[in-house]
Amino acid sequence: MGNTETITVPHLGTSTIGYRFGRPYDPSLPTLVLVNSFSTSAELYGPQFADEELATTANLLAIEPYGHGRTRASYEQFTYWDSAIADLQVLDALGIPQAFVLGTSQGGWVAARMAVLAPRAVQGIVLLGTSMDSESPRSRDLGCWDGVAFCTPAIDALAEEVGDDWVIPVELVDAVLAEGLGDDVPPAERSFWHETHQRNYTGDDGRRRLRLCSINLRDRDGLHGRLDAVRCPVLWMQGTEDPVYSVANAEEEIRLFPHSAGAELRVVEGGRHFLSASHPAEVDRATVDFIRRWA
Repeated sequence: MGNTETITVPHLGTSTIGYRFGRPYDPSLPTLVLVNSFSTSAELYGPQFADEELATTANLLAIEPYGHGRTRASYEQFTYWDSAIADLQVLDALGIPQAFVLGTSQGGWVAARMAVLAPRAVQGIVLLGTSMDSESPRSRDLGCWDGVAFCTPAIDALAEEVGDDWVIPVELVDAVLAEGLGDDVPPAERSFWHETHQRNYTGDDGRRRLRLCSINLRDRDGLHGRLDAVRCPVLWMQGTEDPVYSVANAEEEIRLFPHSAGAELRVVEGGRHFLSASHPAEVDRATVDFIRRWA
């Protein structure tokens, strides 16, 4: 797994986008963009970068959304639409005309937006532990979490300016890990994510970025009325032990891609919210098959 680099794109008054290739780019292979979940970074996809079959099937390119990792913009405000536009501009800047996109949780929202915005550039999307809705009563009625209740205390707590010595509280990191991976995260992995978050979210800039990421999660727009614009194939993988978004929700929403070349839902027994981390073998095999079928 290579180091995270940055590239400049024109969106939002010019932006510096964090990205990471698993191996040197090979133009003879298709490309798979990997978009990480809330408050994490390209490191979320360590298991995918380490998978030999996946790495020889496609160029693996992790791109960090606004507010995450090394991605920064001249403008302080951003949404998931902005991350989708920036990711498409990264592909242009790297000379990659088409790509598949895999997204975990919020990464799925970015992937779907990319497919809506640029149907010729996006060859297919792989959605992991996600939802195409806003944080709506409908979503909660289908067994999804209460994202408003989860995010609002953090948004309120992050409202005031802080000093240069501020770092993200480990309690917030642990709350994210509990939703993403459950309560039995190994100590070494927990420590890794504590350190990674506290490196990414420091000082008042880190506070502001984290707060806006939380606002975006809580207050985002739903995509139900736009999904008929998705033409590419869709593979949705949903874990049965995902406390955030439910299988029942995925079963309803996979039917909202009427013009997709092929929309499939796969339920992963025991799968957590951060499905690429909790069940990498299942995700990687399915993704390899998906790319080989549709490339």
